[in-house]
Amino acid sequence: MATTGDKENKSQSQQSSRPQAKSDQKQDRGQSAQNGRVPIAKAMRLAAGQLSELLQCEPGSVSSVKATDEGWTADVEVVEIERVPDTTSVMGSYRVQLDGDGNLLGYERTRRYARGQIDQRK
Repeated sequence: MATTGDKENKSQSQQSSRPQAKSDQKQDRGQSAQNGRVPIAKAMRLAAGQLSELLQCEPGSVSSVKATDEGWTADVEVVEIERVPDTTSVMGSYRVQLDGDGNLLGYERTRRYARGQIDQRK
């Protein structure tokens, strides 16, 4: 059974860890303000999330992210048609453009393929 002293100590230790998390968030915002873009990890999540919401498809992965003058460009792989076995599911590769705040500016499908397919590149 926890005593009043235990509860106070636990509360104080939780409060001392919170300011550090806030300072990390401020540092993250400072980096984005410095170069005018959201951080790359956030850009990846936003690209996949916004595209999957628009297409109503499950995002598979983000295969590429590049900084641009306007913000970010990302290549997002989505499951367009789910099949069994999984290797026969139809995937789509989409190029997504985000502004510096991570808002979706546009997208286009660049490729459609079976999940089990391997690229034949020279």
